[in-house]
Amino acid sequence: MAIATATATIGSLSPTRSSPSARRSPSHRCRYSRLTVRSSSLALPILTHLKKKCDTSLPVLRHVAEAMAIDMRSGLAADGVSDLKMILTYVNTLPTGNEEGLFYALDLGGTNFRVLRVQLGGKEGRVKDTEFDQVSIPQELMFGTSEELFDFIASGLEKFAQKESGRFHLPQGRKREIGFTFSFPVKQISIDSGILMKWTKGFAVSGAAGRDVVACLNEAMERRGLDMRVSALVNDTVGTLAGARYWDDDVMVAVILGTGTNACYVERIDAIPKLQGQTHSYRNMIVNTEWGAFSNGLPLTEFDKEMDAASINPGEQIFEKTISGMYLGEIVRRVLLKMAQEAALFGDFVPDKLSMPFVLRTPAICAMQQDNSSDLEAVGTILSEVVGVTCSSLSARKTVVEACDTIAKRGGRLAGAGIVGILQKMEQDSKGLIFGKRTVVAMDGGLYENYPQYRRYLQDAVQELLGSEISENVIIEHSKDGSGIGAALLAAANSKYAHQFLGVEAH
Repeated sequence: MAIATATATIGSLSPTRSSPSARRSPSHRCRYSRLTVRSSSLALPILTHLKKKCDTSLPVLRHVAEAMAIDMRSGLAADGVSDLKMILTYVNTLPTGNEEGLFYALDLGGTNFRVLRVQLGGKEGRVKDTEFDQVSIPQELMFGTSEELFDFIASGLEKFAQKESGRFHLPQGRKREIGFTFSFPVKQISIDSGILMKWTKGFAVSGAAGRDVVACLNEAMERRGLDMRVSALVNDTVGTLAGARYWDDDVMVAVILGTGTNACYVERIDAIPKLQGQTHSYRNMIVNTEWGAFSNGLPLTEFDKEMDAASINPGEQIFEKTISGMYLGEIVRRVLLKMAQEAALFGDFVPDKLSMPFVLRTPAICAMQQDNSSDLEAVGTILSEVVGVTCSSLSARKTVVEACDTIAKRGGRLAGAGIVGILQKMEQDSKGLIFGKRTVVAMDGGLYENYPQYRRYLQDAVQELLGSEISENVIIEHSKDGSGIGAALLAAANSKYAHQFLGVEAH
């Protein structure tokens, strides 16, 4: 997930209520010129064309699902031949509920890192207690050396460990173990090691690229005399799957839909040709699809193409740019700008702010879609406060909501088609073991959690593609903030003490 692997939320995506002062804003007291009143009819051809180009009818969704499955197979066959990297995580042991003891998690993937501890009590006690803390990373360390960054992280981990209260207990003879969520591009080489390919998300730390990030953390902990070890290196999507699987053995897929997006799933070892020649004692492994890079057969508009061309990674992460929270608001902004410039959507006034990239965020378009008032008062307020539209007619506000809905609908339905593509690939390889029983897809991320229309469109697409009978067995389940505790649970499942509580292989 290129944009936001560690923070898979999109800020506060919950709809906001306008204040009394905002409700008295000039946007609702302006006198509409004849041009302004006619604005929505002039914009209608643009809206109609947008809806046509964003078509997610059943044939389109079927093509996307099939193409996703084909690209998955190509990525599993060899590296570098598919849009989908299909990264092998070497996570083959998932939590079962038998895990006991004290385990830590460290989550690094943005300008903050989070530390967490959890006391596990086995089948009877389950999660007995948790504590967490969040530490902001100073700007200078994002451009410093690897040693400086990991020393700072180890220092934060040490301070957190020192505050361990009497509610937490480490069984005698055990060392504290950590699940390390590291959400930057890594070539994983085992469950507890991975080579950093490059820094992203504003980091430019020297001396770490090409090195094992677990070794970097272990060395920093040793320098501080911190007696802990990393027993699992994972990304946030894998952590979400593990966190959900702890409570529900039927979880087979995890999807994050927040600022960015990604998906992972439980794959059979004999369905991974690029593992041929290697000897494995286990049957399954979690595969990280990195599905944001998928691009085959997507219904794209001129606005998508313009946004992509202006991005820092043109031609890359097309699926992510179509379905994730980072981009939905920006696509709508580009639509509204064209309507304002070419069809006088807001009269003869085109506010300067409407030309600013990413000024309209996805939480704002979500909030506009929650406005059920007769005059779309909240829509007018958001247009005024966010993009500087000081005068909008009711018909123009209705057009704005339709544009928001068109982009959200396409995103949600395409995400649903991606999920079905993963499930269909698994079903074909397992010869009926997926759709013939209860199968759970764990969902996390602020976009899915807080955008009800998007969520409904996703669920509708899954049901349409699978049909009513099969879709009854496929459960789309929200797993809020599962990735943090999931990393600690993977540390437990892959603990060197696992034989003491009988952790079992992924199935």
